[in-house]
Amino acid sequence: MLKKIWIRFLHHLARHCFPSSLRVFLHKMRGVKIGKKVFIGLDVHIDDDNPDLVVIEDRAFITPECVLLTHKRNIAEYKHGDWVGDKDFIREGITIKSGAHVGIGTLVMPGVTIGEGAIIGAGSVVTKDIPAYSLAVGVPAKVIKTFD
Repeated sequence: MLKKIWIRFLHHLARHCFPSSLRVFLHKMRGVKIGKKVFIGLDVHIDDDNPDLVVIEDRAFITPECVLLTHKRNIAEYKHGDWVGDKDFIREGITIKSGAHVGIGTLVMPGVTIGEGAIIGAGSVVTKDIPAYSLAVGVPAKVIKTFD
């Protein structure tokens, strides 16, 4: 319990402090695996439940107000009369590969890998893997361009 409180406290500090290097340091203390020369913008929310399931590789750029979720409700057997709050969580990691750029306000869902050098447009919802050196935008995010 104390560990969860500590993780949440560090998370609140990381979301609002300056500069990005301090945010990176605090997220590393929470258990997020972060490479070199990573930028994390203000108010980036990296899941409190399992920050250790998030990998952000070298030179990745995560702009302000992004949300990285490592859990979601399992609604595979959800039916009329059920309460969704009774359903268990599915927990899956997120990997943001080297040199990827995640645009402002993007939501990255559990189990997603954003490929090396990929660019995610602002406000996108990433529900499945994005290939390396591609541009993905929208809700849900779709690849609209690939780069040679």
